[in-house]
Amino acid sequence: MAITLIINGAEHGVTAETETPLLYVLRNELKLKGTRFGCGRGQCGACTVLVDGKAVQSCDFPVSAAAGKSITTIEGIATDGRLHPLQQAFIAEQAAQCGYCVSGIIMAAKALLDAKPRASECEIRAALKGNLCRCGTHHRILRAIRRAAEEMNR
Repeated sequence: MAITLIINGAEHGVTAETETPLLYVLRNELKLKGTRFGCGRGQCGACTVLVDGKAVQSCDFPVSAAAGKSITTIEGIATDGRLHPLQQAFIAEQAAQCGYCVSGIIMAAKALLDAKPRASECEIRAALKGNLCRCGTHHRILRAIRRAAEEMNR
């Protein structure tokens, strides 16, 4: 089936079965490798992208449900060659070790901060409930998100 997707502001025509996970189309058809495959069951958050501004796990989100919606991946949040404040804060706080989960965490945090720019610590933690990180940098991740929020609210 031919499907039109709007990814990072650009329209893309793809051919895929309606139930194909959005993640597969992003990575395999469009070569957007920043979104990671983790569990394949929507439980780890490595594949988080924004669909119409909401964080979704793309591994269990059918591509047909994304048709005509605005999809944002980690590749699409930098502007004019400058990293997004969340990306900058993750670097500054050394919030990533292996980096596998980071794109999903950044996207979940972006959805939260776009909706609630002055999110509390509890709200940040709640927004990241669906994102697993095994490296143990949770405190750095929280610091990075708070730092980005401060920067974005200036």
